[in-house]
Amino acid sequence: MKRLYPDQPIVGVGGVIISGGKILLEKRKNEPSRGKWTIPGGLVDLGEKLEHAVMREVEEETCLECVKEKTPRLIDVVDNIDLDENGKVKYHFVIVDYFVKVKGIVFKAASDAEDLMWVPLEEVEKYDLTTSFRIFFRRNRKKLENLNSLP
Repeated sequence: MKRLYPDQPIVGVGGVIISGGKILLEKRKNEPSRGKWTIPGGLVDLGEKLEHAVMREVEEETCLECVKEKTPRLIDVVDNIDLDENGKVKYHFVIVDYFVKVKGIVFKAASDAEDLMWVPLEEVEKYDLTTSFRIFFRRNRKKLENLNSLP
């Protein structure tokens, strides 16, 4: 499935990990949005359940182990549609964002992550965020304040 100039929307997932009023943000290593900050995530594989996809992506990109006994909780769904200078769809992702429980807070940037950082919720919007994550964050900020990813 081609990401650039796709024939149809592509489904992705994002994992919200929060501890002590801080959210784990990832600096993207690849396009689209290389160098911008977002939450760990990626594409759903054919035949893969969304909940499994988000746990797999979180583990691949952060080296954090997800709590398998706790099903990720749906928070929001966000469209990410980028048009080129001619108005043609360059990227079109539908991103399903979940709150994820993890077994620890020690992470390591891997896979598509250039860097990872714990960021206080009140400072998130100071970062150069992806458009879709900025929309998600603004819509869900109050919900995020009451979450804790540690069991």
